[in-house]
Amino acid sequence: MSRIALVDDDRNILTSVSMTLEAEGFEVETYNDGQAALDAFNKRMPDMAVFDIKMPRMDGMDLLQRVRRKSAMPVIFLTSKDDEIDEVLGLRMGADDYVKKPFSQRLLVERIRALLRRQEVIAADAGPSPEESKTMVRGQLTMDPLRHSVTWKGLDVSLTVTEFLLLQALAQRPGFVKSRDQLMDVAYDDQVYVDDRTIDSHIKRLRKKMRQVDPEFSAIETLYGIGYRYNEE
Repeated sequence: MSRIALVDDDRNILTSVSMTLEAEGFEVETYNDGQAALDAFNKRMPDMAVFDIKMPRMDGMDLLQRVRRKSAMPVIFLTSKDDEIDEVLGLRMGADDYVKKPFSQRLLVERIRALLRRQEVIAADAGPSPEESKTMVRGQLTMDPLRHSVTWKGLDVSLTVTEFLLLQALAQRPGFVKSRDQLMDVAYDDQVYVDDRTIDSHIKRLRKKMRQVDPEFSAIETLYGIGYRYNEE
């Protein structure tokens, strides 16, 4: 049974969403501010989490930053319906997905299931095909899907599930272009719609993490209007 953390200062959302998730077979933990959630996460990290952005004491952005220092667990942001800045910033900071308020609880359940399925595919021996489960080496890059580990020039790089899948898709065929639509298919479930901005934000975050270990990293090339390409270094 997967443990889902809900963090929102709206008690009505906490109550209704937790009831829905529990009816779907999830174990649910609820917190009405970011600090309370962080205190609990420091003792035991959930399997994934849903954060509201605007909360007292510690908002969702700050909470995500602190979580990402120690965990790559999937995170979905709840955003206000008109605030695109929050969506883009959240993705660049390391969120895996976002859902706009007011939202369909069925949609949120599907997004949660999609993220958990992707995580299981990376972690489980039986999930990927034999080829996908092998350690992949591309120049200075080494990726181990079964351990969800990435190194660049021998240095560890901590990636979220989405970032890992995007890098894996690009690096599998160096020199070949992947369109945004192709990357969406890799990183998201067929039942989940995302726009181009979401993929672009994940790629920017991925590049930033790679450049934290190597400021000269340039293996991921943008082809404007077409997509992205991995160039083996």
